[in-house]
Amino acid sequence: MSFFNIYNQGFFRVSVGIPTVKVGDPLFNTGKIISLVEEAFKEKAGLVIFPELSISSYSLEDLHHQDALLKASLVGLERILEASKGKNLLIIVGAPLKFQGMVFNSAISITNGEILAVHPKTYLPNYREFYEKRHFASSEDAWFSEVELLGKKVPFGNNIILKLSEKVKVFVELCEDLWTPIPPSSLASLAGTTIICNLSASNITVGKEDYRRLLVQSQSAKTVTAYLYSASGYGESTTDLAWDGHAIIAENGDILAQSKRFLYKDQIIFADIDLDRLIQDRIRLTSFRDCGRTFKDRITNFREIEVPFTPPHETKLNRLIPRFPFVPHDPAKRDKRCFEVYNIQVQGLIKRLDATGIKKVVIGVSGGLDSTHALIVCARAMDIMGLPRKNVLAYTMPGFATSKRTFRNAKRLMEALGVDGNEIDIREICRKMLKDIGHPFGEGKEVFDVTFENVQAGMRTAYLFRIANFKGALVVGTGDLSELALGWCTFGVGDHMSHYNVNASVPKTLIQYLIRWVVEKKFFKEEVNKTLIDILDTEISPELVPGGRGEEPHQKTESIIGPYELHDFFLYYTLRFGYRPSKVAFLAYHAWKDREKGVWPDVPPEKRREYSLKEIKKWLSLFLYRFFKLSQYKRSTLPNGPKVGSGGSLSPRGDYRAPSDSEDAPWQRDLQEIPEE
Repeated sequence: MSFFNIYNQGFFRVSVGIPTVKVGDPLFNTGKIISLVEEAFKEKAGLVIFPELSISSYSLEDLHHQDALLKASLVGLERILEASKGKNLLIIVGAPLKFQGMVFNSAISITNGEILAVHPKTYLPNYREFYEKRHFASSEDAWFSEVELLGKKVPFGNNIILKLSEKVKVFVELCEDLWTPIPPSSLASLAGTTIICNLSASNITVGKEDYRRLLVQSQSAKTVTAYLYSASGYGESTTDLAWDGHAIIAENGDILAQSKRFLYKDQIIFADIDLDRLIQDRIRLTSFRDCGRTFKDRITNFREIEVPFTPPHETKLNRLIPRFPFVPHDPAKRDKRCFEVYNIQVQGLIKRLDATGIKKVVIGVSGGLDSTHALIVCARAMDIMGLPRKNVLAYTMPGFATSKRTFRNAKRLMEALGVDGNEIDIREICRKMLKDIGHPFGEGKEVFDVTFENVQAGMRTAYLFRIANFKGALVVGTGDLSELALGWCTFGVGDHMSHYNVNASVPKTLIQYLIRWVVEKKFFKEEVNKTLIDILDTEISPELVPGGRGEEPHQKTESIIGPYELHDFFLYYTLRFGYRPSKVAFLAYHAWKDREKGVWPDVPPEKRREYSLKEIKKWLSLFLYRFFKLSQYKRSTLPNGPKVGSGGSLSPRGDYRAPSDSEDAPWQRDLQEIPEE
């Protein structure tokens, strides 16, 4: 399989079909099912499911005991079986089946002309509008584990897992099974299932759609699976009920696809399931396997059936990969994300001040993104604590490369916020230190090496700590998650260190949106907001190497270490899921290959960028080197700071613990699997 084939990258395409039906006409219904099977096969899905009793139709009630209906259902099943020949596709349909004097509400799994198993419903609703115990027997009523169906003996029971590969393990339950306190799929997930299929009828009443979706999302999250749900659509009897044809595909709590409801024609939805995500999350969730130990006696009763499956060739990814995984593109979700992150930061700082009994903070203000955001967090904390903003001791410390724009914005911001604003020019003392250590710059030579840069960064932090001692204050750090990932900070007495770092787990891409959100919410007066907007439009720079005309920063961080938007993407999938580099690049390519496609979280057209696979590979190699080999010693000695997102943090006390002297060789070797174009 090629690099671009989703089946080579840990994805699996699934589909849910909602056919229109005629009540009690299995042959008509079968024709509709076969038509949707053809569509699923054409789209290179590996699995397609249909609603409960989709061959016969669900709303037959006592007609499910009629021999003519049961026989016609078998004829319909035979036709589906015939239509499945030559198709590398797992098909799961619903039908009433009679065995040993009992009728079972059953799901039948089929592939390539072969019946794999019969999956009977376990929990039969017998309340309100449903009286299934009148018509069907439960799987618990059966004393057999094998039945004869269409002349062949096949496995029977609610303990069957269909194994297409080590990653693709499928379990089937029916409608009410999900509504119970302990659904059969909960135990099946502990037994290794990664994809759960629910064949449902599920009539519609006011508010039920939301409840269904909540159940599906919750079960997929609790079981760490993909959950496929199908509900009957147009054509079912409306004697006393109505049907909306609700199909849902969820993955670990996220909705990937939903059908259009109240549609008067057949429909099918597709989604590409990320199996690696499910497996990686299970590895991390120690409570998941602990629960498996509790139910060991029950989960060992599950039977795995090997299902022959050859992944289709040249199957392209059909899934939205957000460009900014830390920043929701949906405005409502982004607003909520910013609200939560900002308040987590503020609360963290307030608690630290409360715990230490300190009433003042010291912060360096450069006029750049990170220090700006940390400063407005400090100002907000003082407001909530009922303390004057003058308790924020803010210092701008111009050096050899400070531009006029950033210096001006730093001064304006401090003044507009009403904090205790101060200026300390560090150039003379840095020049003296460079001369004392014998650096060429001390003798007037233009040598701008790493020592030259770090003397400035270190001097600023040294001032902040001594001011904190002198004023009885706490030093607030400004460095963000992206810089920590890349090691883009001066170790020890530099911007690496503080008493408390409010930005420690906030990525660079999100900080920009947080500042913009603060402006939109008008937490501060108009003069503050104008300055914040200008800071957002300023080039990201460490401002340590002089040059240029002086108005704008000379150094451009992203030209040195690469685009932060890419590095944040790499970090999310490396830290949160532990993906191999080739898969990270695969996802990055689909997210960033075309600026005209996909969705953008409020990014103006002129700032929308795209990257070729060659560019992604180049910057990913740099990220891997800096993240795995170069920078862990800095992260191992981080000051405290609040974790803000499930994407993870780099605190050595929390999400990420690693040796400070590891190699990046395995990641770089995997990187070589990525083609240039």
